[in-house]
Order: sequence, then structure tokens, then C-alpha cells
Amino acid sequence: LVMELNQVIIPTYGTVPDQQNLHTPEWVDFDDKPGSLFFKDGQRRIDFVLVYEDESKKMTHKRSDRKKQKRKRQVYESNLINNGLQLEATRSVLDEKFIFVKVHAPWEVLCTYAEVMHIKLPLQHNDLKTRDSAFNWFSRLFRVDENIIKPEQEFFTAPFQKEHLSNFYIQDKDTFFNPATRSRIVHFILSRVEYATKNNVKKFGINKLLDTGIYKAAFPLHDSSFRHPSTDPNCPSERYLLYREWAHPKNIFKLQPLDFIRKYYGEKIGIYFAWLGFYTNMLTVAAVVGVGCFLYGCLTKDNCTWSQEVCDPNIGGNIIMCPQCDKVCTYWNLTITCESSKKLCIFDSFGTLVFAVFMGIWVTFFLEFWKRRQAELEYEWDTVEYLEQEEQVRPEYEARCTHVVMNEITQQEEYVPYTACGKCVRMTFCTSAIFFWILLIIASVVGIIVYRLSVFLVFSAKLSQHISGTETIRKYLTPQTATSVTASLISFVVIMILNIIYEKVAILITDFELPRTQTDYENSLTTKMFLFQFVNYYSSCFYIAFFKGKFVGHPGSPVYWLGKYRNEECDPGGCLLELTTQLAIIVGGKAIWNNIQEVLLPLFKNLIGRYSAAARSEKVVPRWEHDYHLQPIGKLGLFYEYLEMVIQFGFVTLFVASFPLAPLLALINNMLEIRLDAWKLTTQFRRMVPQKAQDIGAWQPILQGIAILAVVTNAMIIAFTSDMIPRLVYYWSFSVPPYGSHSSPTMKGYINSTLSVFNISDFKNASKPFSPWFGNQTTCRQVYRDLRYPPGHQHQYEHNIYYWHVIAAKLAFIIVMEHIIYFVKFIISYVIPDVSQKTKSKVKREKYLTQKLLHENNLKGVKKNMGKIADNIIKGADRPKDD
Repeated sequence: LVMELNQVIIPTYGTVPDQQNLHTPEWVDFDDKPGSLFFKDGQRRIDFVLVYEDESKKMTHKRSDRKKQKRKRQVYESNLINNGLQLEATRSVLDEKFIFVKVHAPWEVLCTYAEVMHIKLPLQHNDLKTRDSAFNWFSRLFRVDENIIKPEQEFFTAPFQKEHLSNFYIQDKDTFFNPATRSRIVHFILSRVEYATKNNVKKFGINKLLDTGIYKAAFPLHDSSFRHPSTDPNCPSERYLLYREWAHPKNIFKLQPLDFIRKYYGEKIGIYFAWLGFYTNMLTVAAVVGVGCFLYGCLTKDNCTWSQEVCDPNIGGNIIMCPQCDKVCTYWNLTITCESSKKLCIFDSFGTLVFAVFMGIWVTFFLEFWKRRQAELEYEWDTVEYLEQEEQVRPEYEARCTHVVMNEITQQEEYVPYTACGKCVRMTFCTSAIFFWILLIIASVVGIIVYRLSVFLVFSAKLSQHISGTETIRKYLTPQTATSVTASLISFVVIMILNIIYEKVAILITDFELPRTQTDYENSLTTKMFLFQFVNYYSSCFYIAFFKGKFVGHPGSPVYWLGKYRNEECDPGGCLLELTTQLAIIVGGKAIWNNIQEVLLPLFKNLIGRYSAAARSEKVVPRWEHDYHLQPIGKLGLFYEYLEMVIQFGFVTLFVASFPLAPLLALINNMLEIRLDAWKLTTQFRRMVPQKAQDIGAWQPILQGIAILAVVTNAMIIAFTSDMIPRLVYYWSFSVPPYGSHSSPTMKGYINSTLSVFNISDFKNASKPFSPWFGNQTTCRQVYRDLRYPPGHQHQYEHNIYYWHVIAAKLAFIIVMEHIIYFVKFIISYVIPDVSQKTKSKVKREKYLTQKLLHENNLKGVKKNMGKIADNIIKGADRPKDD
């Protein structure tokens, strides 16, 4: 490939022409055709636009610096022309210091680079018959009108070869390469053309010129305004159609025109929206089941016996709870938690168990059916063999290829950017940096925990909870609630700040790694960012679900953090409701923040640019100048959209046992997200350089990892965070003899049986409350259901038999639930093939046609030529010899 690049792509690599030999763009004035996508002659299509500030009018740099920048730009443009591109320069209508250089790739250049890039192009129409789905009539109701956006014709394709040009389906040379393909080819050339040589190191590529400010922007053109179709009859106004039939809010319930999106923006954008649409459709089923489980909890909460006992003044009203912190906290009445116990009954019900099992199976169906859908798109969009054939080496990688190594396969020398030792050093440094930042996140989580422990003392002192209190607010604003909400808000702010910092760090680390291809680069960055985000977003949820209230000791011997802060305790009903609160704040806050960052900021910036431009001039503005004032898409493209959705997928699956409404909220968010992302792309951002993508990349194994982990986390949430298992153990074993006094299984007496008794005389001086004790009682109850022997027992304050029964039941439940779900997941994965039979047939048919049309025709030509040679030899032999 490197030899191919040196010979074909950059023939001027070794030399920089003298000033008098420089080729310059053709200068023209704007022809007052605002919708035109062509050079001034109206024939040559604009495939790319470069924007720079006239060096003679720059006031921010030294004269020598401006001269160097101008020289580099002129050399670069000259080399572009040497590579066959045609350039036309036009001064800005609104601001004369800006110059727009329009780039056109002629037919010969397109054919040459299409072969180098192994771009697949049409051979002949697809002649395989397709069967309509049984639900085709239903889906037609939600499709875009085919009279407005016509379905794309299906072709069998093959990698382009100039020598077999006659075998390809060419009706018109001007449309054989569509605008997206033309822009991709031109960008390929722009990324590899040299502009300077310093110390025998070649400097090349449009990206470096953009980074150094020599060019202000480089982008392909939108084909029209999104508000109205173009007045140019040669313009298809695809942007306008995409806005009207896809991005507009009225289309929120319509299916997306994926083939049309792919045609305009390329495969990488197309597959993102295909995945997001598929994920959103699958969420519909999960949302319906989740709402059903939530309604079941609402309908059965009045029959929740243990909640009734908490609220009963004759039961919960007579239970005095021990203080939850040292000295400043006071004794309190169990009925204060009445309202939270009622809410807990909604989420901590049998429906939660059913929903957790369902989601473990649902996520398997989602991933397996997505693999099938992805395989169909790979074939339809010609990306089946993309990674092996088309993907090119990154220019940044090529520029560092100075070390010679022997290729084990070809046994030929090739250039690489670093030695084996250098690669080891880079990987060690990058891995260390990643672990450092993960430890920094863990440190921030510990900081939040210390905040929770310390501020709880303050809220306990300020929000008096004396047992004689009667204020209504105390039912809702307990110290636990105030601590939980404020800690969740602070945690959210810390998460957002660390996100901003780590984003830049992750990019620097990945740049230092120097991945070979763009796919390698994105996969490496994806892994780092998700690993960070996983710890950043989910650590607080894991703490509440699996650590808070689990290691608190008992009032006579509490456990301390760092020897100073007493461990947090959960409400008498457990930490499930607090986990739900944490999820709601983080998911809701994240959605609001992302919408502000992704939509409102670009809109605000564009409005400022639009009004400032309008204030300067009322002149007719060309298409390229309109697009220049839009926002750039950014180097990482849709990376953050993927990241946002995968983090959401984690919340929906990992902790769904605590919040069955999560799929519904995700469904509503995603329906809006699709249209917001579409609106943002079509109206607020410049057109992206179309890029190929075979699949969703590193996100696929990440989703599979989340799916596997979700089974474990939901099983553990039900076992250790919810109160379901202790209730079941009490109902079947400890409410009846020999442990209980009831004649038949019942939940009556559950609260009194599970709250351990503590003698207030056993308080240590360090934790004994300041507040006086009211009443004649000598005992209080431990907040968390720790199930210990009462005072006076020979094993007082040690775990009782009920505790060990509950632990055994929890472990048994986790093992049984995991094995059942994993077994079902395995069966589903085995039964559903990754590639459908229909897609396999199409791939085989295409390979057959490629072999027949390209190779057999070539063989026939060789045989024909050999026959002519043989005839000439025979004729020469038969000719009479001269004497």
C-alpha cells in the first residue's frame, strides 16, 4: 500500500517546486447563483471547499510567519493541481479577507483513486427475487412516501478496476460516482498531499494545515438549503428532503430513510442511525413490560403487609429506632419512614423479579437480531469486505513510518513508526495513564462517600427527628433523603467535570499510541472513553446497590471509614429507593446536559453568526459561504452520540431491577434523540466527509459485555439491595413453627422480627447520643435489618439463624437466576444465526457475478489475443521464403 501511495497518490512527494513553477487556482468572481454546486462554467461539480484567510490581510501574525503560511498553502495547492485536481478560487461576499477554494475531481482522477481505495461500484442490477415480509403492510404505514424519496436501486457491486471499466454499470459518467463518493475520494487526496519538507521529514495533509490555521475550514457542500429546495435544476435537494421527511419533528413516529441517509452522509452516519432506530424499536417491548410491572407494583402496594406495619401507629409507632450517627443523632420513630416504605412497595415487588429476568432475555434478542440487521446492511451498503480491502492507513501514521522491519507474511521490508521496544514503551505509558485516571475517579467517589458520611451528621442535627415530633415535612425530608439527593447532585456535577477533562486526556493518549487505521484509532479511543465513563457514571450506583449499609456493624460496635466517619445505613426497607433516586438524577441530568451541549450551543452559535452576517450585508450569498458559517462536526464525528446511547443502555440494563420505568424513559428520550441528531446534522452542522463503516465497531463487544454483566448486577440487586429474599424466607420459614408462632405462612410480624434489638445501656461513650431518652423503654432497634440475637442472649449481637438462612437463600437465588438466564441466552444465540439465509444468498450471487464478469471476461480476452498471435505466427510460417 505504501508503494502504491508513493507511485500513484503523491507523485510530487520528493520535491517541492520552486516559486515560479507553482500552479495556482483559477480566480473567478461569484456569479450570483446562490444555489449552484458547480464551478463558474456550470459543468464541473464542486467536490470539496477549502477556506483560508488572505495572508496579506492578517493582522495577528508576524510578517515572516504570514509569508511562511502563504508559501505552505501555495505549495499545497500546487501539489493538488499536480495530482489532477482542479481548483477555482473566489473571494468571500461578506468578508473580503476570506478566500474560498473550490475543488473538483475529473473523471480520470476519480477512476484512479477509486481503484487505489478499492471502492465498490455497480456491476449490474440485483436479479434476486425478494419476498415481502408478512408485516410489510403494517410497516408501510410508517415509511417515508416512496414518491418523495424513491427507493435506491439494488446492484451487485465489485471493487473498481479501470481495466475492466466496460464491465461496470455506467449510464452517465457524471452520476457514476455519487457526490458522497466523490467527496470521500477528494478528502483522501487532500489528506496525503505534501506542503513542506523539514529535516527530511515530509509534512502533508489537510488536517495539519487546519490545525496550524493555514486553512480555516475544509468541507464538502450541502446540496441545498434545508428550508426550501434548490432553484438549480441540476441539484437534487437531498438535504431539503432529509429535513422534511426525516429531521422534522412531525416525523417522530416514521421509519427512517436509511438508504437515503447513507447516500447523502455515508455509511458511518447511516449505520449509527440504523443502530439507534433498531435499539429504539426494541425498547418499545421492554417499555411495555416495564410499565406493566410498575402498574402491578402500584396496584399491589396497598396489600403490602410490611409497609402497613411500618405505618401502623400500634406497631411502627411503638418501635423506637437507634440513632444513625454518633452523639448528635437522636432516637426516632419508625413511622417516619412510612411514606418511603409505601413508595418502596411499588419497586420492590414480585413484578421486579419478573422484569429483571425478562430484561436479561430481552438484551440477548436485541443483540442477536441487531447482528442479523447489521449483516444485511453490510451487504446492501457494500461494506462486507471493507476492512480487508478499502480502509487506508492514517496520514498521521504514514508520516511517522521511519523504521524498517521485515514483514513475516510477504518477507519484504516495510516501514513502521516505531520498533517493538518503542511500541512496548508507548503501551506501558498509555496503560499507566488510563489506570491513573480511573483511580482519580475512584478517589472522587470516595470523596462523595465521605461527604455523605459527614453531611449526614449536619442534617441529623438540623432536621430534628425527635420521636415526639409531628411536623408533616419530617415524613418526606429525612436526613437520609437530604443526604442522598444532595450527594447525587454533587456526584452528577463531578461526573460532568471529569468527563470534560478526561475527553482531552483520552484523545492525547490515543494520538500518542498512533493507531494504524481510522478504525483502530476509533476503537482504541472508544475502549478508553467507555472504561472511564463506566467507572465515572456507574461507580456511585454500584456503591449504593452493593456496599452502602452492608458493613455497618451494630449500634454498640459501629464500623468507621478512615477511623473517623461512621458507615452509612440504609432505610429500614433497604437502599433500593435511594438507588432509584440516584438513577433518576443522573439519567435525567445527563439527558438535559447533553441536549444543551449538542443542540442549544450549536444553535446559539449559528444564530450569532447568522445575525452578524446579516448585519454586514444583504447581498446574495453562495452555498459554500452559507455552509462555512455552520458549525464543524468535530474530528470524532458521532463518537459522543454512540457513547451517550451506550451509557444509557447500561443504565437501562444494569440497574433495571431498581427502576422498571427506565426503558420507557429511554424510549421517549431516543425517539426525540433520533430527530434531534437528524435536525442537528441537517441544519446546524457542515456536511460531514462521508466515511465507510462496516459495523458499529468497538461498541458491539461493549454492548455484549454490558449484557453479560447486567444478569449478575440485577440478580445481586434483587438478592442484596431489595428486601425480597428476606421477606420470602420469613414468609415460608420464620413466620411458622419452629421459628414462628403463626399457623400458616404470613407476612404479619415481619417488621418486628427483622429489626434487631439493642440495649441502650450498651452504647459506648464515643457513640452515645446527647439527647435524653424519653419513655420507660430500655431498648432501641437497629435501622438496617441485620438479624442479630437480642441482648441477654448467650450470643447477643451476633448474627442469628435467620441471617444465615437469608444469606443462603440469596446466594442460591443468584446462582439459579444467573444459570437460567445464561442458559436461555445461549439457546437464543445458537438458534438465531448472525447472517440470514437471504443475505448469504445475495453475497454468494455477487461473488459469482464478480468472478464471471471480471475474471472470466478477462480470460476470454487473453484467449482471444493469444488466438490472434497464433494466427499471425501461422500466417508468417506459410509465407514463401525469398531466394
